[in-house]
Amino acid sequence: MGDVVMGAGADAAGEEPVDPGELESAGPDARSEDELLARYAEALADGVEQALPGWVAAAVARRLPIEEVERRHEQIVEAGRAAADDVGPRVRELLRLDIDEQWTNPLSLIRSAIRHPNRILAAAGAPEAIRDQQAVRFLPEDVYDLAPASFADLAPELHDLGISWGAAKAHVHLRRRRQEQVA
Repeated sequence: MGDVVMGAGADAAGEEPVDPGELESAGPDARSEDELLARYAEALADGVEQALPGWVAAAVARRLPIEEVERRHEQIVEAGRAAADDVGPRVRELLRLDIDEQWTNPLSLIRSAIRHPNRILAAAGAPEAIRDQQAVRFLPEDVYDLAPASFADLAPELHDLGISWGAAKAHVHLRRRRQEQVA
């Protein structure tokens, strides 16, 4: 059996934890596969929202001297809350959509959170990162090279959940495409 991944508040809500092994045992029931994907999506959205404040604090701490981080503690805390309030609901909204209606991926929305630590770093006079041309083209606003490339970059504990959500989404997508070919 796979590792159990718990979404935020799963205990309080009385929900069962999400077990990555469930996808394999879900069987041919499309409804159960869609429900499992929805559970992964909700757990991932919870995890992203919880991780954003800590990610902002860590991003600032990597680029500023400790004295400056301590001096700007309140700004950092507020920026972390703002990132969670700004990006968290957008990720949740995206993940609640049917997979065929999702216009982007959650990491692209998460990457938009860089503006929150960027403001602190700019105000502190932090030097911009030296980035290669590809990075500049991909995310020109990521002047401090903070954008997470994976869920693990946001928070290591989101790695397995992000992979499980992606696998469940791919599974549902493939099932639907196969059903279309048969029909």
